[in-house]
Amino acid sequence: MTTPAGDPRTAPPQVPGPQVPGPQVHDRHPLALALFALTAVSGLIDAVSYLGLGHVFTANMTGNVVVIAFALAGAPGFSVAGSLTSLVAFLAGAVLAGRLAGRYATTRRGRWLRAALVLEVSLHGAAAAVAFARGVDGAAQYTVIALVAVAMGIRNGTVRALAVPDLTTTVLTLTLTGLAADSRLAGGTAPRQRRRVLAVATMLAGALPGAVLVLHGQIAWALVASAVLAGATVLLNRE
Repeated sequence: MTTPAGDPRTAPPQVPGPQVPGPQVHDRHPLALALFALTAVSGLIDAVSYLGLGHVFTANMTGNVVVIAFALAGAPGFSVAGSLTSLVAFLAGAVLAGRLAGRYATTRRGRWLRAALVLEVSLHGAAAAVAFARGVDGAAQYTVIALVAVAMGIRNGTVRALAVPDLTTTVLTLTLTGLAADSRLAGGTAPRQRRRVLAVATMLAGALPGAVLVLHGQIAWALVASAVLAGATVLLNRE
């Protein structure tokens, strides 16, 4: 006997993640504050990876796909190997994020987020240690890229599951689109306008000092700063 199409018995088992009331998270909620802080960390990391690690992205995989195309076309200053290293490591981090979501499916959201952030802090710290000990040339450069990309894969996978609108912490394209498309100028009601502006501002607030450190040859200290800020987020998060 065949089972009718659409029968719930034929559906694959679902692994629930921690329940997250994303849309109900207001801007002063502990989770939102943590995500703003992590957006600043992403700005730091983007400065390190793009300016200091050979024009590679470790948080923004759209950028890496485009960079790989540039390198294959022969554009100077771009590396297929570096971007592929970042892409593969990022995917590995996202797999870990999925595993974490399943492991903490029956626990509080705060424990799940802290576990992901502790891994991120550890990986940023390890990358900083490599940069201090070996610099960011040759094999050490790929090691730093991989460590940071795994960290950002964990972050992206976790934040995606948290599903707080306009707080992806790493990508601002949809945030800026919403800011413009939903504005009163466009005939909208400008929902979450403050959140969207703050997301852009915190990314800038992280990228600016990160760029200054990298341009002054202090990549390792920029990685330390990212680890410290992410670590402070762990300690201060009251979720």
